[in-house]
Amino acid sequence: MKKVRFSLTVLTLIMLLAACQKKQDATPAAAVAGEGAAVEATESGSLLVEVKTVMPERFEHFFMVNGALEAVQDAFISAESNGQIKVIHVHEGQRVQKGELLVSLNSDITRNALAEVQNSLDLARTVFQKRQELWNRHIGSEIQYLEAKTNQAALENRLKSLQAQLDLAEIRAPFAGIIDKIFKKAGELAVPGLQLMQLVNLKRMRVNAEVAETYLGRIAPGDRIEITFPTYPGWRIQAPIARIGQVVSAKNRTVLVQAVLENAHEKLKPNMMATLRCRDFMAPASLVVPAIVIKNDLSGKYLYIVKQEKGKSVASKTYVTTGLTEGNRTMIIDGLAEGDRVIINGYSLAKNNMPVTIKP
Repeated sequence: MKKVRFSLTVLTLIMLLAACQKKQDATPAAAVAGEGAAVEATESGSLLVEVKTVMPERFEHFFMVNGALEAVQDAFISAESNGQIKVIHVHEGQRVQKGELLVSLNSDITRNALAEVQNSLDLARTVFQKRQELWNRHIGSEIQYLEAKTNQAALENRLKSLQAQLDLAEIRAPFAGIIDKIFKKAGELAVPGLQLMQLVNLKRMRVNAEVAETYLGRIAPGDRIEITFPTYPGWRIQAPIARIGQVVSAKNRTVLVQAVLENAHEKLKPNMMATLRCRDFMAPASLVVPAIVIKNDLSGKYLYIVKQEKGKSVASKTYVTTGLTEGNRTMIIDGLAEGDRVIINGYSLAKNNMPVTIKP
């Protein structure tokens, strides 16, 4: 039994040794083949790259600033005289037209006084007419004629004053819009300056933004800006700057910038957040490269361009002076010339004077 076990063990070991030897025999050939291919690729000495031939092109730079919306027509309606609220003729959310009656105040006292003055005025006119007829015929005294005339004029002025007071008892819409909020109820007292309701017209909106004073010399009324809204992703509106404030805030060194927006569908609401994209620089013809190809070392910023040396294309390390960057584009102020071929793909592997092949 022990001999059988020994034989099986020996047989197993022989089979394992044979398998290992076979694997070792195959491995060197494969390794040599792989190394040979790598050496061949390296010894070719040419890096496959893509280039951009720089030519003058338009370059713009923008800055972003947050703002908020407000309605151009937005009013808190209040009474012009004291009085008890008799009737509120509208409800929240109702659309009203300019001049439409919103609230009626109790005007009984004014109406009674108006009726009394009207009666007195009717009598005064009759008296003045009689006095004038007598005066024209040189009958009666001049003082009686003047008293009748003065009395009539005084009552006419008093009537106009009461009529104006009566008009104040009717509060009307100063413009067309929507009743957004009503703060009082019928029976309560209306006081001048105390809000009765809010009326808003959403057809035209104004966006207000606080811009750092450093941008004052780079923007002007009429400049086009792009406005986006977090509430409506993907929706962009182009509008001109309508106004730039004349006073710089002492608290945060900013100045007010406004733009007016048409809002025919009333999607925009007061106090909604907005983002303004404002252009602060534009060059009609400048040399521009992808920002990612620019690197830094102790000597400054550089990139690689392709040059011809002894009939071969090689990568040349070129130091440049950069200007503004917008998105993934950087303006080059110095170091490049029109027609230079900048490596834009393969730049991370490029070395100075390394042979390159330009990808067609």
